Amino acid sequence: MPFIHDDFLLSTETARRLYHQFAAPEPILDYHCHLSPRDLAENRQFNNLFEIWLEGDHYKWRAMRSNGVAERFCTGDAEPFAKFQAWAATVPHTLRNPLYHWTHLELARYFGLTDLLDESNAARVWNQANEQLATPALSAQGILKKFRVTTLCTTDDPTDDLRHHESIAAQGLATRVLPAFRPDKALGANQPAAFNAWVDRLADASDTDIADFPDFLHALCQRVEYFHAHGCRLSDHGLNHCYADFCSTQTATAIFAKARNGQPVSPAEHAQFASFVMLFLGRLYAQHDWTMQLHLGALRSANTRLLRTLGPDTGFDSIGDWPQARALAAFLDRLDTDNSLPKTILYNLNPADNYAVATMLGNFQDGTVPGKVQLGSGWWFLDQKEAMEWQLNALSNLGLLSRFVGMVTDSRSFMSYPRHEYFRRVLCNLVGRDVEAGELPDDDALVGSLVRNLCHANARQYLSLPEAVAPEPMAVH
Repeated sequence: MPFIHDDFLLSTETARRLYHQFAAPEPILDYHCHLSPRDLAENRQFNNLFEIWLEGDHYKWRAMRSNGVAERFCTGDAEPFAKFQAWAATVPHTLRNPLYHWTHLELARYFGLTDLLDESNAARVWNQANEQLATPALSAQGILKKFRVTTLCTTDDPTDDLRHHESIAAQGLATRVLPAFRPDKALGANQPAAFNAWVDRLADASDTDIADFPDFLHALCQRVEYFHAHGCRLSDHGLNHCYADFCSTQTATAIFAKARNGQPVSPAEHAQFASFVMLFLGRLYAQHDWTMQLHLGALRSANTRLLRTLGPDTGFDSIGDWPQARALAAFLDRLDTDNSLPKTILYNLNPADNYAVATMLGNFQDGTVPGKVQLGSGWWFLDQKEAMEWQLNALSNLGLLSRFVGMVTDSRSFMSYPRHEYFRRVLCNLVGRDVEAGELPDDDALVGSLVRNLCHANARQYLSLPEAVAPEPMAVH
């Protein structure tokens, strides 16, 4: 039997029944990813396995470096096949790392290849995969059809003109591709040079002369309206922690003026400015019935030498240990006090904070929307089996698992759609064990509905996204 088989990760008969009957047939709603809208608009055909699988993949680069692989085979100038060969030689060393599961699940689901990857079969896998990558079924748009993706939301800067989204919409794809609003750079007054360059782009994008802080806020409003007209219904924020150093409009105005004049902004002033802007945006989201996503807890670019050499997002980030609860509570409470708290998904990167964040949800559920404040799926370092179970258990113990909006790819790679299958197998294995232990009823109508809703329906209902037509179902694994 191959390593990746029909019952992979499903340790009980109940888990297998739940997965095959209730989870596997569900389509995918990928409401948070980092796929390239340009690749989708142009229906990119990937030239080889390196382009679709290794290009930009910092998970693999970290493993390769740990295995003693030189940087030229990660981010450097080595030829594509040489980079793939270095990865293939690393794979046997990833046993018990989630990369070992992901690697073989992806090879099986995209290419039907079930041999264990290593250096000895790298050339054969490369050639067989590349042959299939040349077919329409594995173009950027073909992959969405293959994995039955009804809707996906990319992650887009407010200054983006969304022309690729317009092109995608004009093509009439079965998959609805929508933008999501990622205004992290709007908070960056503590880095005046980068902030001013971005504000200038914001001025151009919004056709606004940004002479002062009210102009800046007006420009952000304009971009929210523009994104909304293009189908956007979610924002996303990458934060170390929430900002809750609230200040007056006058104080925020003065800090903005300092940054625009190129003057240094102190850490305390930055916290005040970021708090003001985040509250302003939160209120805007509530007005537009958007969902606000907060990704909390990443310690980014820890290696300054390699940051200078290779740039950000190259694999030198880790879990941070900032205090989360007090600032998160204060931020959500300020919005709630104004009746301006939007639907919110809280993604927690530090598992030590799972219970703190999970208990925060109940403080701000107001009966208007089931699961209005959500504990998001395990992300980045936590989108693996053990941490998925931690997240599911924390939510089950402290909230309503039945209202959870499920998994996202959170990925830049078109090879990541099996992450939804992986999550579904983990979920069914966890619930199936409880059923067989007598801790949940052996009732398919009850438990099967839970599984089905967590795979697709909850997200569709919660996000209020336009309905899309699902492609024909794949064969159920």
